[in-house]
Amino acid sequence: MAPHVLILGGTTEARGLAAVLTARPGVRVTTSLAGRVTRPGAVAGEVRIGGFGGAAGLADWMRKEHVDALIDATHPFARAITAHAAQAAAATGVPSVVLRRPGWRPGPGDRWHPVDSLDEAAELLPSLGRRVFLTTGRMELAAFAHLTELHFVVRSVELPEPPMPPHTEVLLARGPFTVADESTLLYDHCIDVLVTKDSGGAATSAKLTAARELALPVVVVRRPPLPDGVTSVPDVAGVQRWLDLDSP
Repeated sequence: MAPHVLILGGTTEARGLAAVLTARPGVRVTTSLAGRVTRPGAVAGEVRIGGFGGAAGLADWMRKEHVDALIDATHPFARAITAHAAQAAAATGVPSVVLRRPGWRPGPGDRWHPVDSLDEAAELLPSLGRRVFLTTGRMELAAFAHLTELHFVVRSVELPEPPMPPHTEVLLARGPFTVADESTLLYDHCIDVLVTKDSGGAATSAKLTAARELALPVVVVRRPPLPDGVTSVPDVAGVQRWLDLDSP
């Protein structure tokens, strides 16, 4: 029977990993997506949509589908599913690893203000500017809803969910975006402060370069820590080595 690898996906790295693993003969790959985006990008191999019902539900699915390895390639801020994955792996005895791209690091000229939560970001914002480019995700605007004196520009693939700040302008667009794209957006909308999560990776880093070039302050929400005892690797090659599949 072919080894069955379950990828908890939703990231660029997850799609890349699925493509690499499905290209290898004798490996069955299933990628699980949360289903929050109605038109997700194409994913190689088998795909399932929707939640599992917590750690116990994930463990039951893994047993039923005879999963041999679990790869958590979810977003660095998907705290709940990462915790559930660790618990399910422990309950089933299935080896697991987290694929987590490295976080961003400030460079010369950056005006970063690191915080530990969206609430801290909201508390800091009024002291930094009045027109905010908010890039923390369409489902997490509630932390800023009380900031009635600020104007927010929110970019999202789909319409954000309320509650949200009363003065919110929504831009529907799908990346990746170039530095020129981001510079134009910041300039055209008279943005004077950027808020982002430390997602890491190159796909969404252009806004940081644009903010640096325009000398704008950036509020950066730090990543939550991984659960105790969880192993992580920074890239697809690291997962291949962990699976002992680095040789063609």
